[in-house]
Amino acid sequence: MEYLLSLLSSPSAWVALVTLIVMEVVLGIDNLLFISILTNKLPKDQQSRARKIGIGAALIMRLLLLGTVAFIVQLTEPLFTLFGHDFAWRDLILLAGGLFLVWKATKEIHHTVDPHPGPDMFDKKKEKMSVASAVGQILVLDLVFSIDSIITAVGMTPHIPIMVVAVVTAVTVMLLAADPLSLFIQKNPTVVVLALGFLLLIGTTLIAEGFGAHISKGYIYAAMAFSAFIEGLNMLRRNNKRDAAAAAQAGKAH
Repeated sequence: MEYLLSLLSSPSAWVALVTLIVMEVVLGIDNLLFISILTNKLPKDQQSRARKIGIGAALIMRLLLLGTVAFIVQLTEPLFTLFGHDFAWRDLILLAGGLFLVWKATKEIHHTVDPHPGPDMFDKKKEKMSVASAVGQILVLDLVFSIDSIITAVGMTPHIPIMVVAVVTAVTVMLLAADPLSLFIQKNPTVVVLALGFLLLIGTTLIAEGFGAHISKGYIYAAMAFSAFIEGLNMLRRNNKRDAAAAAQAGKAH
C-alpha cells in the first residue's frame, strides 16, 4: 500500500503514466487497423464478437507479458552476429512480425485490387476466414507490438503498476474505437487500400528495425496523418460531387 501511495504522490510517476498511455494508444492504431480489416472479412454477425474477443485476449496476453518483464528485457541481449549486426530475440521477433505484416498487407491489397482472383500464390487453398483464425492472427501481431512496447516502457519507468494502467487504458480505447473504425472502413472502400498501405509501411519499418536501422516513429505517423488528410479531402470532394449531381437530378425532375 505504501508503494502505491508513493507512486500516486510522485509527479514523475504521473508524467511516466501519461507518456506511456499516449505511446500505447498510438501503437494501438496499428493494431486497430489490422483488426478492422481482418474482422471485416467475417460474416457481419461475427465481426463485433471477433473484435472483442481478439482485443480482450490481447489485453490478457499483455498483462501476462508484464509479469515477465525481467525475461523480456533479456530479449535485447545479442544472440549472434550477421553482416556486422548483433541480432537479439527482439530483432528476430520484429523481423518475423514485419514479414508477416508485409505478406498480409500485400495479400489483402492483391485481393482488394482484384476482387475475383484466380488460384495463385496467395490462394493455394481456398479457406474461409473464421473467428478463431482472425483472433489467432490478431494475437500474433499483438505479441510483436507488445514485446516492443514493453521493452520501450521499461526504459521509461521501472514501475509495473504504471505499465498495467497504461496497457488497460490503451486497450479500453481500442475496444471503444474498434466497431466505429471498422464500420467507417467498410463504408469507404478507398480507405481500405490506404489502411493496407499503412500496414505495409509499418511492416517495412519493423523489418528495418529488426536489422538495427532505427526509424523515428514520428516520421511514420506524420506520413500516415498526411496521407489520411489527403484521403479526407478526396472523400469530401466525392461527397460534394455526389450531392451536386443529386441536386441537379432533383432540379430536372421538377
